[in-house]
Amino acid sequence: MATDFKDYYAILGVARDASADDIKQAFRKLARLYHPDVAKDKATAEERFKEINEANEVLSDPEKRKKYDLMGSGPGEGPAGFGSASPSQDEHEFHFGGTGFSDFFERYFSGGSRFGFNEDLGGGFGRGPGRPGAGPAAAQRGSDIEGDLLVTLEEAMHGALRPVSLRSLDRRTGEEKARSFTLRIPPGATDGRRIRVPGQGEPGWGGAPGGDLFLRVRHAAHPDFTTRESDVYHELDVAPWEAVLGAEVVVPTLDGTIKLRIPAHSRNGLNIRVRSRGLPKGKTGGRGDFFLVLNVVLPAELGQQERALWEQLRASSSFHPRPLRETKATSS
Repeated sequence: MATDFKDYYAILGVARDASADDIKQAFRKLARLYHPDVAKDKATAEERFKEINEANEVLSDPEKRKKYDLMGSGPGEGPAGFGSASPSQDEHEFHFGGTGFSDFFERYFSGGSRFGFNEDLGGGFGRGPGRPGAGPAAAQRGSDIEGDLLVTLEEAMHGALRPVSLRSLDRRTGEEKARSFTLRIPPGATDGRRIRVPGQGEPGWGGAPGGDLFLRVRHAAHPDFTTRESDVYHELDVAPWEAVLGAEVVVPTLDGTIKLRIPAHSRNGLNIRVRSRGLPKGKTGGRGDFFLVLNVVLPAELGQQERALWEQLRASSSFHPRPLRETKATSS
């Protein structure tokens, strides 16, 4: 059950000293190419999209990126002990399938514990009363297992059924076991929500029931949208004259495109709210909201006629971005 090293910089096609903006731009470019909704070869694109998301998940997070950079070109090249994902006393090693994340990510960057832990078992991983070498035999419930689950916004919107597998390796005996089940992702699954799968954790001892499996939802980064709870955000680039004069624009949502009116005198960063166009709110009913976030963009280059018009505007405008102050020249 070896874990292959993932070169996240190569996956995004950026240098190891790439800036945060470089990483963001590289991800968006690749995500638009391989998003399953637009790609021609959907099977290949889906795997590539997951790989791109995983690389972005690590490299766009300063703490995760710092940890990753310490690994060098492989897990064994990092700081002492970094190459081992679990304490030496772990008796079981678990590997997920179907969660959307690789074993490499789950081992080193998952937000939860991939190894069963139960304080009732003596405060250790996979050990406790009733286990070999751990004292008198006694029935003990199996430990819970946690991991991350990559969920696309389309799945979070409509819900989905996902085949998931879990392989366990007994470090003492070398025995490997595998089990598979179908996971229901409910509509409105928000980022950070934990989905509980009863009895799919570490097996119990002495006839006791097994632990539970908890999979923490991680929204797949989308080239067009971000989320906060049940609300969906879309950043739209607008020209200065659109922000000043107002404009009618067509914008994407998870339900398809809609027309919106940008009001005159809109400032950079303004949020335009559209009610009930976000993710479903699950048991509470209703939906979150959709927010259009304005990003006023200046032209990178000006032609001769355009420059003349900007100079004319500067000369005739009564607008002053800064308070007018009387200035006095000082002599040295």
